[in-house]
Amino acid sequence: MTHHESSGQGPASTRPDNSRGGLPAPVTGLATVVGFLVLVEFASGILQGYYTPIYPQIAEHLSIHEGDLNWAEAAQLVVSALCIPLLSRLADMIGHKRVLLISTAVTALGSWILAFAPSLTTFIIGWAIQGAYVIWLPIEVALIHRRTRRSGRQELLTRRGAAVLVGALELSVIIGALASGVLVSSMGMNLLLAVPAMVVTAVFFVILFGIEQAPGDDRDAAFDLGGLALISLALVVLMAGLVQLRLSGPADLLAWVTILASLPVFWWFVRYELAHPQPVLDVRMVASPGQWPVQLTAFLFGMPVLGAQLPLSTFAQADPEQRGYGLGAEPAFMSVLIGIYVISMAVGAFSLPLTTRLVGGTRRALILSCLLIGIGYALWLFFNEHTWQALLNMAVAGLGSGALVAALPAAAAAAAPPERTGIATGLTNGTKTVGGAIASAIFAIALTATGSLEGPQEVAPFAGYLTVWGVCSAAAFLAAVVLLAAPKESFDDSRIRERPTVV
Repeated sequence: MTHHESSGQGPASTRPDNSRGGLPAPVTGLATVVGFLVLVEFASGILQGYYTPIYPQIAEHLSIHEGDLNWAEAAQLVVSALCIPLLSRLADMIGHKRVLLISTAVTALGSWILAFAPSLTTFIIGWAIQGAYVIWLPIEVALIHRRTRRSGRQELLTRRGAAVLVGALELSVIIGALASGVLVSSMGMNLLLAVPAMVVTAVFFVILFGIEQAPGDDRDAAFDLGGLALISLALVVLMAGLVQLRLSGPADLLAWVTILASLPVFWWFVRYELAHPQPVLDVRMVASPGQWPVQLTAFLFGMPVLGAQLPLSTFAQADPEQRGYGLGAEPAFMSVLIGIYVISMAVGAFSLPLTTRLVGGTRRALILSCLLIGIGYALWLFFNEHTWQALLNMAVAGLGSGALVAALPAAAAAAAPPERTGIATGLTNGTKTVGGAIASAIFAIALTATGSLEGPQEVAPFAGYLTVWGVCSAAAFLAAVVLLAAPKESFDDSRIRERPTVV
């Protein structure tokens, strides 16, 4: 049986038992490696939290409307989706550390461009390039998964490591948001925007000197340039159609034609990969019983975690006396709301190993996380008039979201063959990004009175917010149903103990 035909692990004959007398081999230096990776996630959190509070000042600095920054967000979304298959596959071929260094160097370059961007165009370029950080967490999880192969507790240790990384990520998001809010009044904009660039540059050297290099598991493979070109073309066409749909509304025929045009390209890509001996994306692996539920869950999870944040922010700040809905939140309360959400995500991530043990397995923990997200957004449908209700809703959704951010890459790694852990973990971020992009287009249409972001806008209808919360809740509940299709022991250690692997 080839690895294409396996359900996640290679033949037992190729996996000699490296345990001693039936006992797991020790994992030396794992805590140190996770410690260095925590610093990488600290930088990731700074990038994700630092800029949001100072969007108005950035727009003023560039002499643009604040809404124009949406183009930078869209550009980063496209670049993130494109770099995931490239960097994920490279990680399996040349090693995880090298890819972390490459992506960190690119992210640092984008961050420095942002610091000294003289115009919106330059800023968009820098922001787009900075999107290379999207691969950090999946590659880190794959790195931990590889390092723990001889332990006999590979999946348990991977989940624990991922939980620590995501917990650190969420806490550093708060640190980044607080830091920019404090520094904005005492620094010039160039120096203020240079702070994240300094942090990312420092992290490059943390990776360079703190993490040992290991060869890739599939280092003898030739890179599939044809497959990369096809998946890149398909993603570019799809993203272009979604952006056009978001700008012009559902009546724009060109947007729908562009989106539909991506489907035959995706079909061509699948056919090409099925025939390729060393595909950039192993379609058979993705279709395996232990893998496809994880990837589809990541896609559905992208809708609430990436698509709903801006609508929640605008709803919270809406004046109920003028619009008939909203919380009339001041900036101080917005900081509290974001802080509660992020802290609950950190709690959800840190408690993942305990939750997995209490509910009796990783699959059940994933399902519970999806249910919490679904309940949290469903609560918005009925409790949306008071600030305490908003805090409760986001706390519930945050617990599930934090656990999923940590659990999905680990689950994908557990269900993948060793030489494909990089692409499996990276794909969870790729499918999540596409799900978020689709949700953003849907929500933009739902929240515009004219059905388009072009031209003057009236007040967003309350029914649009109900649509946002309903879609987010339904996506999370559907993800819970999808996970029921995964084999019960797909992501746990029992099968690993039977067939220990070598480094």
